[in-house]
Parts: sequence; C-alpha cells; structure tokens
Amino acid sequence: MSVDPAFLGRREIATAEEMEQLGLRIGEQLEAGDLLVLTGPLGAGKTTFTRGLAEGLGVRGPVQSPTFVIARTHPSLVGGAPLVHVDAYRLDSAAELDDLDLDLERSVVVVEWGRGMAEELADSWWDIEVERPVGSSDDLDPSELDSDAPRIVTIVRESTA
Repeated sequence: MSVDPAFLGRREIATAEEMEQLGLRIGEQLEAGDLLVLTGPLGAGKTTFTRGLAEGLGVRGPVQSPTFVIARTHPSLVGGAPLVHVDAYRLDSAAELDDLDLDLERSVVVVEWGRGMAEELADSWWDIEVERPVGSSDDLDPSELDSDAPRIVTIVRESTA
C-alpha cells in the first residue's frame, strides 16, 4: 500500500471540491494492488472522492456511481494502473463480490458499500468512512444530499495480519 500515512486519521471536509481534492491527492500515490473500501450514507461523497482519486490516477472518465452496473473499469491514460470502481450496495455477500473476478493485482480497486465484504479480497486495504449530517427523515430533502455540508472523513489502514 503506497499512500502516505499522513492521510490516516479523521478530518473535516467542508465542500465537495475539498472531497474531490482529497481523492486526487491520495490517487496520485496509489498503485496496482491497492484496495480502498468506502463507507458512508447515500450522498455522503463516496463517488465525489472517487472522481478525485480517478483524476489523481490519470484514468479515463467520467466517473459515476456504478450502482446499476456494479463495477466499471477506467483505463489509465498515463500508463498506470486502471481504476476498478465497484458499488457493492446490491450485493449480498463477499462471495458475490468475489464472483465479479476483479483484477486486484493489476488495478486500483475502490469498493463503495463494501465494508464487511471487500476485506476478504486482500490482505490489506484502506478503510475510508465518510460521515455527513443526516437529520431526521422529516428534515431530509433528497435534493440536498450532495449539498456542501461538512463531512467527516476517517481513513484507516487495515490488514488481516
């Protein structure tokens, strides 16, 4: 895993642009074999983070949530590792994730909604949790899910060892 340990820990991200910039700075350091597991509620900024990460990796876009296709591969435009962007929301088990036959060794793999499943894919990974204010269901306006309310991002390096 190649990401600078200075990225570990908890930080507040004030805007979607800052979320994308965090992804970009991390993406510039990633290499084939890196696995990132993104967790957070709907509209928290997981795909926004991944857009920045893709820019940092220098892969072909656009990066959109792969909810309905489950996984998208973005080839490198600069001779680096491709990005495999997975949305595990509709998957029921680690076995279903494994059935996607992801190229973990030659790709950077980002799995949204993957906590509890993706950890079985590799010996080590980056666990990235994005928290956003959710309010009560009466207060939540779906049109505001991507608004620039501050997010809390926690980045941890995990391993099975």
